[in-house]
Formats: sequence, C-alpha cells, structure tokens
Amino acid sequence: MPPAPELSAGFRASLRRIAGRDRLLTEPADCWPYGYDNSRRHALPQAVVFAESEAQIQSLVALCAQAGTALTARGLGTGTTGATVPDRGGVVLSFERMDSILRIAPGDRLAVVQPGVINARLQKAVEAVGFFWPPDPTSAAVCTIGGNLAYNSAGPRAVKYGTPRDNTLGLRAVSGAGEVFYTGVQTTKGVVGYDLTRLIIGSEGTLALITEATLKLTPLPEAKRTLRATYANIHAAAQAVSSIMAQPVTPCALEFMDASAIDMVSNYAGLDLPAGAGALLMIAVDGPAACIHEAQSAIATAAQCEGLLELRLAESAEEVAALWKTRKALSPALRHIAPKKINEDVVVPVSRMGEFIDSLERLSRETGIRIVNFGHAGNGNIHVNLLINPDDAGEVARAAECLDAVFSLVLRLGGTLSGEHGVGLEKRDFVHRELDPVALRLMRQIKDCFDPSGILNPGKSLPEPGPAALNNP
Repeated sequence: MPPAPELSAGFRASLRRIAGRDRLLTEPADCWPYGYDNSRRHALPQAVVFAESEAQIQSLVALCAQAGTALTARGLGTGTTGATVPDRGGVVLSFERMDSILRIAPGDRLAVVQPGVINARLQKAVEAVGFFWPPDPTSAAVCTIGGNLAYNSAGPRAVKYGTPRDNTLGLRAVSGAGEVFYTGVQTTKGVVGYDLTRLIIGSEGTLALITEATLKLTPLPEAKRTLRATYANIHAAAQAVSSIMAQPVTPCALEFMDASAIDMVSNYAGLDLPAGAGALLMIAVDGPAACIHEAQSAIATAAQCEGLLELRLAESAEEVAALWKTRKALSPALRHIAPKKINEDVVVPVSRMGEFIDSLERLSRETGIRIVNFGHAGNGNIHVNLLINPDDAGEVARAAECLDAVFSLVLRLGGTLSGEHGVGLEKRDFVHRELDPVALRLMRQIKDCFDPSGILNPGKSLPEPGPAALNNP
C-alpha cells in the first residue's frame, strides 16, 4: 500500500474548523495510539477527530468525500481484525467522547444511546430498572456499543438471546455521501421498507457512521443456575452440546474448552477437575424462579451422555465463581504463554463441532503449530488459537498454511469464517471463498451506493477485485 497523500493546508484548516477546540490531533506522536486495534497491525493516521455531534460528523464526511481522504471510525480499539487500523492514512474519527445514554424507556423495553457508551456502563444503567442488553462480549468492560454494532459482537448470551442485529431496533447514521438518515423502528414490530438497520450492523464502518442506536432491552431473569460438565473427550462433549441444543430449554450460556485449553489452564492455575478431562462445558440456564429447577434438570439430563466424567451444580455465588474460574483463567494463560497468538472465531454447525475439533488436532500434528480451542459451543462459535513465535520465520510460514487449512475446513463443514470478531483486514482476502460471487457483487454495489467516494474505512471487510482474491482460491 503506497503512503497516503499529505493533507493539504486547506484541508487541515477546514478540519480544524469542523473539529472545534480540543477535538483534533495532528501531531504524529499524538495520533500514534489511534492507529492500532487489538490485532498486531498498526498504521499512523494523519489526523484524529473526536466526534461531538451528528452535525460535526456530517461536515467531516462531506470534507473527506470532497478530498477523497479516508475516514476510519473507531471506538476504543478492542477489535482483533484490524478493522479500525487506518492503513490508508487519512482521518480517524474517535467516538470515545460521544458517550451519552440519551433515554431508557422500560415501558417500551428500549434504550437510546450514543455509540461511545461502554457496554458495561449501559448494562449497569438498565439493570437498575430491571433489564439488560443481551450482547455481552468478553471485552464488555472496555468496548463500546458502537463497536459492538460495527462487528455484530455478541458473546456467550447469544445462544439464547441473539446478537446485536437481534437486539437493535433502529439507528441514526451518516452515509459516506454526508447524508443523515434514520433506520428501523421504535417498536418491536415493523416491516416497512428494507432492513437497513441489520445491514449496517456488522458492516465495520464501511457503509455509514452510527451516531445513535435504539436498543431492544430484555427483562432480567428471576433466577439463574450454573453447571460445569467435564468429559473424557471432545466427541462426548460435542454429543452433549447437540443433545442440549436439541431439547426445548435453551441455555443462556454454553461455553466450551478442548483438551489443549484445559491443559494450558491447569498448568497456569490450580483447578479442581477430574483426572482424564478431555473437554469441558460451562452451562448457564436462566428463567422464571418457579421453573428454574425444571429447566436446570432438563439441561443436566441432556448433558449426561457417554463419556461424562463429572457434572457439578453451583449452589452459591461463591461456587458459581469457582466453576467459572476455569474459563476465566484461559485468556490470562494464553497471554502468558503466547502473547502473539493468532485468534480466529470461526463457526461450524453444532452437529459437526466434534469433527471440526478432531480435524484441528490432526492439523496441529501435521503443521507443528499448537492449536487451542474454546468458545461458544451452543452456536458452534469456536475461537481457534494458533500459538506461534512471531520471531520464528519458519513457524510463521507454517502458521499461515495452517490458518488457510482451518478456513478451508470450516467452509467444507458448512460453517462461516467469522462469528463475532468481524473481517477487517485479517480475513478480507478469504471472504470470496465463502460468499457467492453474485452476492459479493451486490455487496460491492451496496457499498458504492452508501459511500460513493469510497472514503469510509476503505479496503476493509470486502475483498477488492484483483490479485488478492485470485491468489486465495
């Protein structure tokens, strides 16, 4: 990628006028922190503007469109695919200061927020009136609602309550042509026009810049139960997942760890697990207090298949914390052992999860790349972690071949290349393998319609026609 052209003096003067006092960075040292996300990628933006209002954003988009300058939206940089890395220079628009909760309406089961609101802050605010917003990514304490919407990031509760697409009623946004528009409804029903709300969610800032979101709230459950099931091998755990998901009671969380993950956590933190543990499920069920015992029993019965070593029910808050200790210890263990790991979040049909993990184990032996798997088993969303030494060129090359094979395996099993981390730059050149050519062409046309000057997060999400696609058949 050639260096981005320098911003002209006229552009910089207009930028200062639009940004306003104390809302613009142009010195390279000041802009540097806004050139990264939670991937290993970094690119220096030429300017950073802090979003203040819809009118300011509209003016900024118009300026960038006229100049042909790239404009990259950013929350707090917790994404893992390079989607907020300004690899074409230009301007980063940070939403971190546009963080007001505008309205909470319990009677209508909705909240209206600006994109910079942190997920955990919203959860605390709506919990006070008896509700929650279902999307709960692992980074909820530090990620923004705008980022959740941009990636369609969900977390463990998605197995029962769905993703941001399922829990957002409407949006206000600014298109790449500088037009302000509203999508969606203020009600739980509505079929007028095309569903632009769901189209924009998950588009990674390539179609429009979200300035306000109307979110659908869910009442807090009266009761909740937590279980931990340990199995001798992955096939037993996969059979249990299929059995759990085939009966009427849907768990509110169904998390999975394979043998490599268990081994890693056991070496990092002392855990109370039975000998011979080859796979583990963390299961949560919630609902009305009058029905919770029956729901828990139904889940427990479904989990009891051949190969079950232990099924534990937490009887107190302390026991709940103890059961979740295994899962919570995993991320620190991975960071400690392999701070430069490759983390992918693929999805396969639940019924083929055992076959998938088996194939990954075989691929690990063939390539010499250690693979650790965990994730959201209830919807087949598996986080595949390739542990590598980035200073070992040979290992990096083998990891690239391994990753290519992982993606091919996912698609062969009828899966998808990303469940909640998005596409960004990391998966962009593989997208054409999954998408139908006609659908991909229509998506490019949609991008052109929303963003005729091609300034909104250019080069992300969709592969551009050319050698990149041809070299990844």
